[in-house]
Amino acid sequence: MGDVTTLAPARAQARAAAKGSHRGALSLSQKTREGVVALLVAIGAGGVIYMWWHDTAAASVWGAGPWLTSAHAVLIIWGYAVTAHDGLVSETKTVVLTYPDMLAATVGLALLVVVGVLSARAVRRRVSYHTWYFLHLYTYIALALSFAHQFNTGADFATHPLNRVIWGAMYGVVAALLIAYRGGRPLARMWRHRFVVVGTMSEGPGLTSVYVSGRRLQELDAEAGQFFMWRFLTREGWWQAHPFSLSAAPNGRWLRLTVKALGDHSAKVARLRPGTKVLVEGPYGAFTDRRRRQGKVLFIAAGVGVTPLRALFESIVTGPGGSVFIYRAGAPGDLALRAELDDIAAHRQAPVHYLVGSRRDHPEYLGPDHIKSLVRDVAERDVYLCGPAGFSEMVSSSLRALGVPQRQIHTESFEF
Repeated sequence: MGDVTTLAPARAQARAAAKGSHRGALSLSQKTREGVVALLVAIGAGGVIYMWWHDTAAASVWGAGPWLTSAHAVLIIWGYAVTAHDGLVSETKTVVLTYPDMLAATVGLALLVVVGVLSARAVRRRVSYHTWYFLHLYTYIALALSFAHQFNTGADFATHPLNRVIWGAMYGVVAALLIAYRGGRPLARMWRHRFVVVGTMSEGPGLTSVYVSGRRLQELDAEAGQFFMWRFLTREGWWQAHPFSLSAAPNGRWLRLTVKALGDHSAKVARLRPGTKVLVEGPYGAFTDRRRRQGKVLFIAAGVGVTPLRALFESIVTGPGGSVFIYRAGAPGDLALRAELDDIAAHRQAPVHYLVGSRRDHPEYLGPDHIKSLVRDVAERDVYLCGPAGFSEMVSSSLRALGVPQRQIHTESFEF
């Protein structure tokens, strides 16, 4: 257990935060960056559509064969088969084995199908996060394998050198940005901010808070409710990056994440030593105060889903009764960060409702009538909701039944 005596206690920070509001608009530079990205995406999409329209002969979009060949990738082979009056299997062999770079593109397609299957909820629940993560990196390989065949067989490129240059340049820019932001930027940030673990603290059975400090943390522009990808550079964990939300509002001195021991990696977090270097990506996520439309707020958490909501509860300042916190847990020992929630609630004059017990014993919990009994003006509030997927779906259904508009229901899932 690391020594955190040099850190400002989280509850003291909550008391200081209660004196003022952290709510603010996006910085001009961030707005500008988002606007530029949106403009570039629109220009790119328009360019692709123009390229297709300009280089596609009108006669080539009439008839069953041409219509099928306008689609990708199975239907295009079907279209070739219809046009050539050949069988689908025979045409598939011809296309894959004799067309330039089509074998590589087929391998790329197979990789994309595998990644798609692994993205199904029923599948991803059965694999560890880092297994899922590394398998998804094959998407980059799939895109690389699928690139060359467009130049040799695509109608927009085979006889149009300028289009080849433009398309190749766009791929090159994307590849450069990918390398820069997935590799270069985290390393540059590590050098600039010198992220390091300064302490850990037990928050209860199997629950640990990790404090990460560094230089110029205010430059990260992190907000309560957001998450980072954390890579702790230990001998056994340097190759794994995991997403954990901030469990306290950013204060410019340290960042805090709170982790429940649910697997090998999360269990090792409790054994981190002060001085451990950290590679950090982020912040990510839009589960922030900027999404709020109403003056009043309702927070609903389940289990370790309390962590981003605890940070938001601290940072969103409303008048007396303007914030209400509901926390669902199976047993009293599962109520993480309870002392901090109580302290924030006392300074916010905000009620906190702890709903403890099994679903079998309390089937009424968080049904429409129960929520209405706790928060009579629920339809006039923004609702921040975080917990397991099934829990979030059930509560969202109750909220909609109470007339809460969908735009006022903000959810964050702890599933990958």
